[in-house]
Amino acid sequence: MASLKKFFVFCTLLLILLAGGGTWAFMRWIDTPLDVGKSIDFTIKPGSNIRSASRQLVDAGVPVHPYLFEALARITGKAGSLKAGSFELQTQETPQQLLKKIVEGKFSLTSLSVIEGWSFKQMRNAIDAHPSIKHDTTGLSDRDLLVKIASKYTHPEGLFYPDTYLFAKNSSDIQVFQQAHQAMLNHLDAAWKNRAQNLPYKEPYQALIMASIIEKETGQASERGMIASVFVNRLRTGMLLQTDPTVIYGMGDKFQGNIRKRDLTTDTPYNTYTRAGLPPTPIALPGLDALKAALNPEPSNAYYFVARGNGTSQFSDNLSEHNKAVNKYQR
Repeated sequence: MASLKKFFVFCTLLLILLAGGGTWAFMRWIDTPLDVGKSIDFTIKPGSNIRSASRQLVDAGVPVHPYLFEALARITGKAGSLKAGSFELQTQETPQQLLKKIVEGKFSLTSLSVIEGWSFKQMRNAIDAHPSIKHDTTGLSDRDLLVKIASKYTHPEGLFYPDTYLFAKNSSDIQVFQQAHQAMLNHLDAAWKNRAQNLPYKEPYQALIMASIIEKETGQASERGMIASVFVNRLRTGMLLQTDPTVIYGMGDKFQGNIRKRDLTTDTPYNTYTRAGLPPTPIALPGLDALKAALNPEPSNAYYFVARGNGTSQFSDNLSEHNKAVNKYQR
C-alpha cells in the first residue's frame, strides 16, 4: 500500500514537472522570432475562424505551428478578434507580434501614384497594371465604372485627384477610384469656398474644367495664376479660349504628337478655336495648384501668352504685343 502511494505521488510530481516544462517552452516560443529570411505576404480570408486562419498562415509559408498559434489566440482571448485582409510577416517578428498584427488589422500596404495632368485613361491603365490591386472593374466601360463611383457624372475625366495613395494589398480597384474621387471633391469644394469674386463660372464643375486646361497649359508652375488670368479674361469678354490642349483632347487617338492647322479648324466639342466658352468636360486630372489658380487667378489685363522656348511664357495685354512676342519667340 505504501509503495502504491509513493508511485502515485511520483506520477503526480512528474506530470507537474512536464506541465511546467511545457508551459515554459510555450512561453519561450511566443516571444521567439520566427525563422524567416525575408518578409512573407499572407491573407486572412473573410469569415475565417482561428483554426482556419492558422492553416492559412502555414499554407502561405509562415513558419508557425498552427496548433500552437491557435492555442496562443485562445489563451489570450483574441481568437474571435481576427481581422480579414492582406498582411506581411516581417523578419524577426514573434508569434505574439504576428497575432497582434492580425487582431489590430495592421494590413500590408501598397501605393499607387496618380500624376498631375494625366488623363483618366492613363490613370485607369496604371490601376489596371498594378499587381497588388484586385481588379473588379476589368471589362467595365467608363460609364459603367462611374455608376459605381460617381453616378451623377457621365464622363470620368478630371473627377479623380492626382496624388500618391496608400491602401491595403488586394484592395478593390473600386476602393482606389472612390478614394481619389472623394479627394478631388474635397479639394474642389475647399477651393470653391475660397474663390475670388466675379469669376465666370456657374458651378464648381466649370472651375474643374478650367483647372484641367491650366494644368495642361502650364510649363512653369509659377505661371499658373497668370495662365488662369488669361483664360478667365477671355471668358469674361466672350473671346475664344483657343487653347491647343483642348483640341488635342478632342482628337483622341488621332493625335500623333503634332498639331496641324487643319486640326485647329476641324470642329469637335473640345475645339476651343471653333467653339466659344469652356469645353464640355475637363481634359485631364488637375492638381491642387491648378484648382487654386482657376479659382484665384492673378489680377491682370492679359489676354495672350506665347511660349518663350525655355519653359516660360510671355504674356501680353493686346494682340499687337502678342504678335511681337510671337515673332520674337516663335518665328
